[in-house]
Order: sequence, then C-alpha cells, then structure tokens
Amino acid sequence: MKNVIVVGSGAGGGTITRELASKGVNVTLIEKGPFTKIGNAYEHYDNVDVGVELLQTSCIAGTTTVTAGNAVRTCQKYLKNLGIDLEEDFNEIESEMGVTTLPDTHFGKGTNIIMDKAKSLGFNTQKMPKFIDPETCKPCGKCAFGCPRDAKWTSKGYVNDALDHGAKIIANTEITELITVNGEIKGVKSYDKEFLADMVVISAGGIETPRILRRAGIDAGNNLFVDTFVTVGGILKDIKFKNEVQMNALIKLDDLIMAPHYSGMLFNNLKKYCVNENDIIGMMIKIADEGSGKVREGYIEKYSTANDVALLAKGSAASGAILKEVGVDPNTLTSTIARGAHPGGTAAIGDVVDTNLETEIPGLFVADASVFPKAPGAPPVLTIVALARRLARYIENELLSHN
Repeated sequence: MKNVIVVGSGAGGGTITRELASKGVNVTLIEKGPFTKIGNAYEHYDNVDVGVELLQTSCIAGTTTVTAGNAVRTCQKYLKNLGIDLEEDFNEIESEMGVTTLPDTHFGKGTNIIMDKAKSLGFNTQKMPKFIDPETCKPCGKCAFGCPRDAKWTSKGYVNDALDHGAKIIANTEITELITVNGEIKGVKSYDKEFLADMVVISAGGIETPRILRRAGIDAGNNLFVDTFVTVGGILKDIKFKNEVQMNALIKLDDLIMAPHYSGMLFNNLKKYCVNENDIIGMMIKIADEGSGKVREGYIEKYSTANDVALLAKGSAASGAILKEVGVDPNTLTSTIARGAHPGGTAAIGDVVDTNLETEIPGLFVADASVFPKAPGAPPVLTIVALARRLARYIENELLSHN
C-alpha cells in the first residue's frame, strides 16, 4: 500500500491527516513539537522577532491551539478566480466545527460598549463568528494561551480522529530535509533519521515550510506576508476587559479590520499611571500587509511598507476615535509594537505550487498558509482547513489511479 507523510499538525496538517486516514490511506504525521494539553499550549510559543514579531506555536495542533477561535472565510473569491472553489468545503467545515456567533451571555461589558460606540460612529460592526462551544466556554480571556476548558476547535481533535483511523503520529521530531531520487519524492529526514513515503505534504507553516522546500532546491520563501497587527488601548477604570472573550466583534473598514482585543503590552505601557490590568481596554487593527518579506535558511526579513504603515495609522486613528467614545482618556492611548500572527505567501499558488498545491517535485505538496497568493488580512484557519480537505481528495484520487 502506498503511504503518505504529513509534516506539521496545525490546521492544514491535522486536517489532511484526518481526511486521508478516514479513507484508509496509510498516513504518518510528523510534528516538531510535543503532545500537550490545550490549556498548556502557551508553553510552546515559538515566536521570532524580525522587526515584526511573528507569533507561532510548536506542538501537536500547532497554532490552532492559541487562536482566538475566529471563523471567517478568507480569500474565497480570489481563490475561486484561480479555479479553486471552496464553497462546499466551507459549508461542511462550518457545520462540523459549529461555527456561529456566541450568545449575548458571552459578551462582556467592554466588548458591548465598543460595539455600541462603533455603531454610533457609523462603523460596520457585527459579532465575530467563532468555532467556540458556548456551553463549554467560560469567558476568561485566555484563548491565546490555550483554552483551559478546551471549548474551541483545534486540529487536535482531527489528530485524535486520525489516530482512531490508524494514522501514525510522531511527535518531537523536526523534519530537516526532503529525500528525493532523480527528481522524485521518496520521504523526509529528521537529521540522520529517514522516513520513506510515496507522497509528502509539508504543513510546517509560513516560515519553516519554505526552508524545507529550499533545501530541496525549490525557490520558495519569497513574498512573505504576516497579516500585520497592532493593538491600541487605554485606561477605563475597572472595565475587567482582560477576562472577556477576545475579538468577539468584527469592525470592518474597506481595507482593514478592527476587533476588541486586550494585550499585556498595553498594560506594560500604562504602568506609569498606577493602574492594574482590570483598567485596560483595547482594539486590534489587522491589515493585509504587502508581501515584503522573505525567508532564508539563517534569517527572516520583513518590513512594513509605506502602504502598510498608512493602513495601520488609519486603523489606529479609527480605533482611537471609538475608544474615546467608549470613555478612554485620550491622554492614555497607547499602542503595541507591530506583530504578525499569520505568516504566509512563501510557497504561493502560481509561484511555488499549482492549483492542486503540488510543487515542481511530483508527489510533494504544501498545505498551510504558505500557499496563499496574498495576505488575507483576517484569520485564515477556515481557508487552510478547506484547502487541506480539497488536497486530501486530490491525493486520494491520485493514489487510487496509480493502484
């Protein structure tokens, strides 16, 4: 029986492993990080600071363990124009994940007042769709640390399903290079240990995926985007915003999004006012930044372009106006450094992979945010899962046609 190796267990890797295993494919999932409780995911942050701080996590289920549970369709029309129709996949995964907006009981005072004042100022404001189970969720503000109640969808559930269907899971194993013979994929290496396969799917994320591909001679690692964001906030006494479900509202401008968001960096900036964490309220501004970066073996380059800076300034001004209406003293408004939560674009469709997510090496595929041709400017989890489902069907058909 032909076998498939999947590298990485996040939204892409976890999905494709579950889909293939459920169809009886002999699949092995290899993950750099360890098995861990979802509530302990914060212990496995693997961030890198390249001017823009990039947030990522190395453990089973990857960065899905520390998302805010936001469930928005990204790049759907753009991908459809490339011949990749994900409508049916989106419908099915939204149903399976239980995507919905949370009930009013899960909206805190801070989020409610931000939504109210944003609407009064004329901003397009709505509840954020989430893959969070409201019956399990007890709002605590810890989504980005790993949910202590395991109330949100993560790919760990898919990994467990794959195990139940006979998949092999290898944790604590970093893949260092690909094995190719005469231009054909034969497996992967972890330092001096080899794992052989007929097909390989790389789902190691927007930073590590291109590095693995480059070691095989593929020109990956260009056009890096990160969905740059900052959090702007200030003092509103005893608001207790820190403990609310974060990013529970979506405020849209034409070219960026804003959402209620707490950051410890705000508190650090405002300590001089002798406040505590319960006195801080904030908003995130996230943009679809330009692909101005690149990933190479020993370094990462990423800078904000003039357009990126202009968009961040525009969003910060809008957020500041909303927060002033909320009751924040304008003299206390402050901002975090620029950060990036969704690195991608480094193995883009039409550049490094084709519309079936296959590289120039037959049988070698990519299934993570690396394949996005442009920055989504919004949480990409749903789109990555949808692309991985589509790829799983393609691989299954390819395996059947060669039997």
